[in-house]
Amino acid sequence: MQSKAINVKEYLEEIPEERKQAFVKLRETIVTNIPKGFVEQMSYGMIGYIVPHSIYSNGYHCDSKLPLPFVNIASQKNFIAIYHMGIYANPELLQWFVNEYPKHSIQKLDMGKSCIRFKKFDYIPFDLIAELMQKMAVDDWINCYESQIKKSK
Repeated sequence: MQSKAINVKEYLEEIPEERKQAFVKLRETIVTNIPKGFVEQMSYGMIGYIVPHSIYSNGYHCDSKLPLPFVNIASQKNFIAIYHMGIYANPELLQWFVNEYPKHSIQKLDMGKSCIRFKKFDYIPFDLIAELMQKMAVDDWINCYESQIKKSK
């Protein structure tokens, strides 16, 4: 479900009231803990955290005019989602997250390749999300992207 919001403020204003507090806290957790160099902007109709062209001039392999995506967060129809490309591309990071999740939430992990879905907003493990954000610096993500994703395309 892509938003037509043109900036983060507009996106946040669209969030349904019953999930706004959890979504804002999730965003604050990411902004507070994501390493320097990533930039927050609208990306694919969601709030995105990207590597700007000033750091990685090659951009995204699917469209080099776009900056390199890293994390997106979205208020979807039935859940709040985090799309984390590092989990998708780095098997060790994925395994760490899967192992840690039950220590931080009583809810069963609902996850796709890069998507972590939260249907019950009271059980979002913000401390685990904070730790996940700190696990990969910009240079780490670029190296991972070039070795795991870009080479296979």
